[in-house]
This record gives sequence, structure tokens and C-alpha cells, in this order.
Amino acid sequence: MLIFLSDLHLTDGTSGETIRSGAFRVLRERLRDMAYDASWRSSGGYKPVERVDIVLLGDILDIIRSVTWLDSAVRPWTAPADAAFQQKVGSISQGILRQNKDSLDMLRSLGRGGFLTLPPGTADGKLGDGARVPVDVRLHYLVGNHDWFYHLPGAAFDAERRLVAEAMGLHDASGAPFPHDPAESPALMDAYRRHHVFARHGDIYDTFNYEGNRDASSLGDAIVVELLNRFPAEVTRQMGTELPEECRSGLREIDNVRPLAIVPVWVNGLLRRTCPEEAQIEEVKRIWNAMADEFLNVPFVRERDTWNPLDPVDKLELALKFSKGVSLSTASQALQWYDKRSGSSNESLHDKALGEAAFKDRSARYILYGHTHRQEVVPLDSFSEGGKLIPQMYFNTGTWRRVHELAKAQRKEEEFLSYNVLTFVAFFQDDERGGRPFEFWSGALGV
Repeated sequence: MLIFLSDLHLTDGTSGETIRSGAFRVLRERLRDMAYDASWRSSGGYKPVERVDIVLLGDILDIIRSVTWLDSAVRPWTAPADAAFQQKVGSISQGILRQNKDSLDMLRSLGRGGFLTLPPGTADGKLGDGARVPVDVRLHYLVGNHDWFYHLPGAAFDAERRLVAEAMGLHDASGAPFPHDPAESPALMDAYRRHHVFARHGDIYDTFNYEGNRDASSLGDAIVVELLNRFPAEVTRQMGTELPEECRSGLREIDNVRPLAIVPVWVNGLLRRTCPEEAQIEEVKRIWNAMADEFLNVPFVRERDTWNPLDPVDKLELALKFSKGVSLSTASQALQWYDKRSGSSNESLHDKALGEAAFKDRSARYILYGHTHRQEVVPLDSFSEGGKLIPQMYFNTGTWRRVHELAKAQRKEEEFLSYNVLTFVAFFQDDERGGRPFEFWSGALGV
């Protein structure tokens, strides 16, 4: 049995809310039920599964989304060999482990705590009596664009990885770089082959968040650190408690808005709903405009402004300039249009799955990505093998996070609805789960 989950975005507590430990308790109980169901074979008999692989498919521990980046001149794009950079990454990483100890303890109980056990089976395929049988559970960690620091080589990062492996109960506790491309991990590729699956985080298809080297920062990091993280902090610094608490806490949720192109709509709607005075609204917008100018002049951002009129920086400049002369709603609409025209929209990545080698050579029946925070099951193709029609499908593993989505009715009212999401997908090999190949779970919990 092979389990995937992604985009937990567990933080050090300095930014918006993350999923609470109760969600991990639900996951743990559900996995125990799934392992029991998987032990019933297509023949109708019972045989306990011997091994479960759990793949954490990127953006699990969120190093980027920490306000402490603003405490010094160190940034995600500082040279990894810099001692201050190594210290900052280590400090944030350890803060995340402390902040989420209860949640990570539950993951650890799966990998090393012996939590997952099953009733014994008999030689003739029936439920047996006696002591429960332990299941070999192996947790694997692939990095995405918010936890790419765990992919960096070097002794300082080895030490941090060992702390993470111990806290989470990861199968590989050597301290070696966590893989980004699954081909970097023979153990993962073996599990993929046995289940006819290929999976990666999916950030390589997002020009904002991947620039061809996963050991280096990207424009997306700058957006989060210099704009999204900094904006609510700056509003609080300049306006103090003048703004209602509902408004201040709402601003801290900016990075949970999807797609990011509608962040201006979120801000505008939040201000209209929570700020009774027009002067307050205008002051918040003034702060945004000033920060937009500063952001566009960050050297790391300026270096990415090329002659290409469709490059990501030009797209950002378009949106931020609109925010000065046009309503925030109009600015967002223009940015979404530009996003589609420039071909970088990441609302769905199913078309990228068609280009994977594992899809083309039919070695994978199921292609999985995370990254977009939007769970999906998309039929791609089918082929004949041994007289059977074999499907090929795309899955997106969604997120474990609070999401804020624009209401479909009367969009001009800029109303958002919020709820917590928890999604994961399981794949079965051979005759497990009565011969069924997969099981996809998606839950939503109201706020």
C-alpha cells in the first residue's frame, strides 16, 4: 500500500494558521482502517499487508512562510554557504518542529511507534486469533518549493535533516538530502514501480516557484517573504491596534488564498467587511502601494526582469501598477487574464502529466502532483494490456490547509468562504484491497 499527502505547510507559528493535530489523528485512524481493508484480497481471503509506504510529497514543513526572515538581512536567496543563512534555516526548521510537535508525534507513531498493527491471518485466508501483527511503515519525504532547503547539500543541513527525520519518524534518518526528483531515491522509485505510480511535487511546472535549480531560491520566495509575509506585519507596525482584530488576523491569511492572483480581491473584500472607516481602508492600500514599489526594487526581483514582456516580473509589475490607478478587483481580473495568456497558470497541472516519461512509456498508470492545493482526479488515457483496458489517470493531492475561495455568486461583492481541507490518496498493489487500484479521500471541515 502506498499513501501520498502533500502541502501541509506546517509553520513556526509566526504567520497564518496551519492544520491542527486533530487532523493527524484522523489520518492515523483512517490509515489503520485502510490497511485492514487492503488486507482483504481479490480472492476474498484475508492476508495482512506487510508494508505501507507513506510519501510526503512536498511543502510539508514551510521554511518560507516565517516572518522571522524579516529580522535580518538574510533571505532565502542568500548563498547557502553563508553561516547566517544556515543558522536562519535551522532556527526556522526547529521552530516548526516545536510548534507542531503534537502533530509530528502522530506521524512518528506511524513510522517508528508501532501504531499500525493488524489482526493475524490464517493459512486458509481467514481472520486469526492472537497477537496483532505489526506493519512495516516507511515514511519518505520529497521537497517542494517551500521546503527546498532540505535538499541542500552540506553538513549543516545534514544535521537539520536528522532532527526532522527523528521528529517525524522518517525511514531515512541518515541526514542525506531529501529528494526533489523522485529518481534521486531508489527506495521511492521501487515503491512507485510496484504500484504503477509516478509522483513529484509539481513545482517544476510553475515559473514563479522554480527556476531550473531546486538548490536555489525563486521569485515565489521573494513574493512570500517580501510581500505576503511582510504586508500584515507592516500594517500592524504602522497602524497598531487601530484596525479591528478580524482585519489584522485576516491579513495574516493572505498566503492561504488561492489562486494568488486574487489576493487583491481578498484584501479589498476583507477591508470592506471589517473596516468601518474609509480612512483606514485607504491607509492600508497606501501601505500596500509603498511595499509594492519596494518589492519591485529588491535586487533579487530586478535581476529577473528580462526583455521578455511575458516574464514573471512584468506580470507582477502589471498587477501592482494597476493597484495604484485601478480598483483592486480590476487589477486581479487583469492579472488572471495575463496569467492565462502567458501560459503560467497552475490551476491544474494535468496537461503536464501527459509529458512525463512514465506516462508515455506506460510504466505509470497514475501520475500525481501536489503544489496547486486543488485536489483532482482527471482521466488521461487508456491502453490495452493482456486483454484488459488499463486506465491512466492524473491525481492532485490537494492540501492540508485552510483555504479561502471566492464565492461564485455575485463575484463583484468580493465575498470569500473559508474551510479547512484534508486530502490524501492510497494505491494498492496486486490483490490488495480486493483488487481495487486506488482510494482517494478528501475531507473539508468548516471554520
